Amino acid sequence: MAGLDRLLSKHLDHIIQENLGDKIIQKVENRLVEKYGITLTESIEQFQKLDSVLREFFGAGADGLEKRFLESICNIKTTRNDSWVSINNSILTKIILEAFGDICKKRILDILSSDVLIISQIIEKCDIAQTSGYRKINSLIDDGLLVPSGYVSTSDGKKVTKYRSVFDNVKIEIVRNDVKVAIRLAKEEFAASSVLTVCTQA
Repeated sequence: MAGLDRLLSKHLDHIIQENLGDKIIQKVENRLVEKYGITLTESIEQFQKLDSVLREFFGAGADGLEKRFLESICNIKTTRNDSWVSINNSILTKIILEAFGDICKKRILDILSSDVLIISQIIEKCDIAQTSGYRKINSLIDDGLLVPSGYVSTSDGKKVTKYRSVFDNVKIEIVRNDVKVAIRLAKEEFAASSVLTVCTQA
């Protein structure tokens, strides 16, 4: 799953349930299990499958629903060179702000916005303690702010995962006590996101 999808999926689940109501959610979930053997939460991480089931129930109306789901979390502005995601969800905004408010996490994100490294290299480059370094890196991975990007083979033949940041730039604006966060996606990330691919084509 793309890092951005991991980031969005936690919040999309709640928004979809809020928009569709219990009875329809139950029908959608039953159909997902019947057709793909997955739950609603799992389908958000494979959004094409959720899209397929929503179309069975709503036909072309699924387009509007999916746009509404996505816009409850973020707005996408794409140019030829850039894809910016403006965050509309307060919980997601908080995750990003807290990551940048933590000196070690910010250093990790800064280094991985232009480089792809294994965990031991990240800890070494950021000059942070190993235990807290692993904890902070795993927290960034869990939140979807860091994503796997290939492997490197060690001298004993083991494959070790390399990581990169899900975005390569961030803008934080404060307007009348309202904090606005926009992230510029790494090029690979937009293409890898099943949520964005489906919802922006809708």
